[in-house]
Amino acid sequence: MEQGSAGERTMAWQLRSVVVIGLIYLFLIGVSCIEAGIKTMGADTQEQLFSNVSNPLAGLFVGILGTVLVQSSSASTSVIVGLVASGALGVDDAVPMIMGANIGTTVTNTLVSLGSVRRTNEFRRAFAAATVHDFFNLFAVSLLLPLELATGWLSDIASWISEQLVGSSGSDWKSPIKEWVKQPVSWLTDFWEWVGATGNAVGILLVTTGLVVVVGSLALITKNMRALVADRVERSLNAVLGRGGGIVAMAVGLLITVTVQSSSITTSIMVPLAGAGVVTLRNVYPVTLGANVGTTITALLAALAASSPDALTVALVHTVFNVSGILLLYTPRLVRDVPIMCAEMLAKVAADHRSWAVAYVVGMFVVLPIVGLAILN
Repeated sequence: MEQGSAGERTMAWQLRSVVVIGLIYLFLIGVSCIEAGIKTMGADTQEQLFSNVSNPLAGLFVGILGTVLVQSSSASTSVIVGLVASGALGVDDAVPMIMGANIGTTVTNTLVSLGSVRRTNEFRRAFAAATVHDFFNLFAVSLLLPLELATGWLSDIASWISEQLVGSSGSDWKSPIKEWVKQPVSWLTDFWEWVGATGNAVGILLVTTGLVVVVGSLALITKNMRALVADRVERSLNAVLGRGGGIVAMAVGLLITVTVQSSSITTSIMVPLAGAGVVTLRNVYPVTLGANVGTTITALLAALAASSPDALTVALVHTVFNVSGILLLYTPRLVRDVPIMCAEMLAKVAADHRSWAVAYVVGMFVVLPIVGLAILN
């Protein structure tokens, strides 16, 4: 019986692995579908849709709100990559949206912490573990967005790396993955034309189809990868965090996030552990930073489905931004603990006044970006 059970588990693991590979292919088709749809809609429609995003603060708010709505920075950054590949968005306009996605993705673990709201001490620890991610990303954006607007150094670094890999912007590069997904996108275009859609309607339907495919496939990839590696994830975290944190914990956070294709899962695993007192806030902190870097792999993967060097540049901006944030805000001991102290102070207030915790989540991730967009429009 034990051999049979082991054989069944192996077959189940192999089947899930094949499913994940198929879902990744589907995800790439979705990104390419968005790119094709935007191009089909034409320059005039693109200008109407994205004219307001040329304001960097508007772009930041769009990134926050879009990520909150889909509960995944991987999905939102992949969509942004598709928009850049289509020419609808420029690199400069996309950078604030990428930064906004980094802020928006932290809402998931903050919501997870609310599950402990009836147990004061546990809630205080869990809320601090969740919001340390919020504060780090807020500080990183507050520091790096003005620097990027003033100097363009993030996009310059990413552009240089992209140029070394695939050539300069303004000319397509022959991505082999682009060729793999070209035919399914052509079939989808033919299908929508066959049902009677024409002109911009075809583009809108392609974009809608692409969005559904990207979000749905990423959700299923995350679900299946979590089932494949859940035990290993828990063992790795316990082994590393039991000995402390630091660079090793950061590396574990990165590897787990790359594996499960979701920083939200990595950070949401840590919140209950911190709430229960199994790990400390100082040990949780570097894991979340590693997760920040690990989640950028999805945008890089999405860029492979495009034929535009600018799409790769934007994906690389996401990576360079998160690495730069760690170098500037975690490496120097003088500022390393600032997000921790802010998270602890907010958690203390939230534990004493539970309604403030809800107000923080709604205000930060929903009201602020909506009001900001309304004012800027």
